[in-house]
Amino acid sequence: MKRIFSFLTVALCATQGALAQDADSIAFYQNIQQVEVTAIRAKKSSPIAHTNLSREEIEERNYGEDIPSLLANLPSVVISSESGTGIGSTSFRVRGTDATRINVTLNGVPMNDAETHSVYWYDTPDLVSSLGSLQLQRGVGTSTAGTGAFGASLNMTSAPLASKFSGRASLSYGSFNTAKQEIALSSGLLGGHWAIDGRLSHLSSDGYVERASSNLSSYMLQAGYYKGNTMVKLLSFGGVAKVYLAYTGLTAEQMAENRRYNPEGEIIVGDNVVGFYDDHTDNYTQINNQLVVSHIFNDKWRINATAHYTYGNGYYRNYKNDQKLKKYGIAPIEVGGALVERTNLLRKKIMGNNFGGLVASAAYTAERVSLTLGASASLYDGVHYGEISGLTEAPDFATAEYYRNYTTKWDASCFAKVDWLITKGLNLYADVQYRHITHVISGVNDNFDDTTEAMQSLNINRHYNFFNPKLGLHYSFARDHAIYASAAVGQKEPTRNNFTDIRKGEYPTAEKMLDIEAGYTYNTKVVALGINLYYMMYRDQLVQTGELSDTGESLSRNVPDSYRRGVELSLAVNATKWFSLGGNATLSQNHIKNYVDYIYYADYSDVVAFERGRTTIAYSPSVIAGTFFDFHTHGFAARLSTRYVSKQYLTNGQYEDLTLPRYCVSDLDISYTLHTKKVEKVRFGVKIGNLFNAKYCASGYGYSELNGDTLADRSSWAWYFPQATISALGNVTIHF
Repeated sequence: MKRIFSFLTVALCATQGALAQDADSIAFYQNIQQVEVTAIRAKKSSPIAHTNLSREEIEERNYGEDIPSLLANLPSVVISSESGTGIGSTSFRVRGTDATRINVTLNGVPMNDAETHSVYWYDTPDLVSSLGSLQLQRGVGTSTAGTGAFGASLNMTSAPLASKFSGRASLSYGSFNTAKQEIALSSGLLGGHWAIDGRLSHLSSDGYVERASSNLSSYMLQAGYYKGNTMVKLLSFGGVAKVYLAYTGLTAEQMAENRRYNPEGEIIVGDNVVGFYDDHTDNYTQINNQLVVSHIFNDKWRINATAHYTYGNGYYRNYKNDQKLKKYGIAPIEVGGALVERTNLLRKKIMGNNFGGLVASAAYTAERVSLTLGASASLYDGVHYGEISGLTEAPDFATAEYYRNYTTKWDASCFAKVDWLITKGLNLYADVQYRHITHVISGVNDNFDDTTEAMQSLNINRHYNFFNPKLGLHYSFARDHAIYASAAVGQKEPTRNNFTDIRKGEYPTAEKMLDIEAGYTYNTKVVALGINLYYMMYRDQLVQTGELSDTGESLSRNVPDSYRRGVELSLAVNATKWFSLGGNATLSQNHIKNYVDYIYYADYSDVVAFERGRTTIAYSPSVIAGTFFDFHTHGFAARLSTRYVSKQYLTNGQYEDLTLPRYCVSDLDISYTLHTKKVEKVRFGVKIGNLFNAKYCASGYGYSELNGDTLADRSSWAWYFPQATISALGNVTIHF
């Protein structure tokens, strides 16, 4: 008995020691995983308008839709979906600025395409399921790597590696045959040093818009090693996407007849649509890799470095009706003794790209001062080329390549940020960034140049150097109250289209903005109130003027003076333990000073310039508002959210017949979470989208033409993207 007792005593002591060691390992493990997110995040004491979503909040809203759907009810946000369902080709705007002006990062690594500056969310399907947190900064925001933030920044982090063995299985199904299947496993911390996470997902949807289908497969793999004060983590994520094209809108007349109609893929014979091309699709594979090294030296110093590489390759295929062969560099073809100059054809546009670089930061924290130093460097290498693979009038036509061009883009930046507690409650924030860009494009483009009777030749080599200072104060007083003010400079290089869709000898210049903001917050356990004033003054903002380039594409020009100014209001009230409510509203003015609108005659023989004075910037609603009512008790939760977006102009000319009507849409989310002994929890949820069946459009486009010499002789044409009417999406997620 004594031997048994002695053995049990030793075993118990060893077990307690191991548990204590494991507890220490887990505490350190959880702490060091935060190193990679601190460099570019705004803190509570930062004079920057921002909203955070935690892992729990993200999970509650995750039914399989793209990331813009997560942001739908945040201040100043407007979302749109070409398929109408929030899956596939989705986008969002902040304060009226589009995706090309919103800096997006994951773990500090740029996600924006280096050429278009946009993020195509279906290239990384179901990324929502692998997020740990996100922060949406409005305005210039903090310095970060990648494309200049010219309206907002979206900083995301991947979910931290779990400290214990766990897993998740999730199934969703709903309207328009929308479905999601996901499984995830985490090893937990093994031997105090190793951890591995993995996720596999599949998403599919027929889309609200006809044939706007999505077939998306994705994965996420994380592996981490921890020793001493060092973490090394490898992430790999990405997916394969096949999306039926739906980027052509509908006229008001078409919507009245069938608002779900999709004109993409039409096969036209004579004046009749005789069918649709089945493979009128966008196909893309993207693989993202990150190697993260973090080290904590002591209580004051910590560093983080991330090497990254992204591989992308894909194509989209079109069926094009009644095309001029010369637009594709093809001479007339003799068929049956006659020359064919126009015909229906199959077009395939292909692209491949490689993007890699390094992002690094070092942070120093003392009692009253925190200092962050950061640097990044990246290289983008891409190729674009296109093929004509079939002609209706010439069945024996061999595949012909009609354009090929190459892009190389170097991007390097460094920044220093200081947060200084001057005195009790008063923080000084200073942030200085330097950024250099070299952008080279060469080869032959896909646009036909009427002046040379050949495909457009590209020979672009541009260099940019940006210095972006930011300064602000944040003052906390009376425990729950705070005021702040800041001034920040943001600068942004032109996109690929700004370079290719130009007049000969003309090049766009970089855009510059001075962002001045001030605000007040009041935060208690019961009430959270925020008021933020902003004034974003642009110099040389690039906007579409109505002019056409040498190749017939819409031309963007730098306008000398424009601005966005407004007030953002937010309120949340925890009325009881089981009920909360709140809302937000943005009231703004978005104007171009002394705008000149160019309108072509109906036959495009000439163009007339009209001085329009001060006009409203396109796609910039003066009112964006939202409310929520949240009921939660004993595992049951119900959330009703409503968002309102006022009228938007489709062009910068501010014409009342070229507008996107105001709309108001509500969503209801109902869920019940069950905890059992065998599994950690099971969540049953149903999201009813567009609860009151509003028939609305969230985006569109349009133009004018002249039948005389005055605006009274103007005719207008507008197209809209209808969003889904009432729909339901159910989900079951098991955590074990």
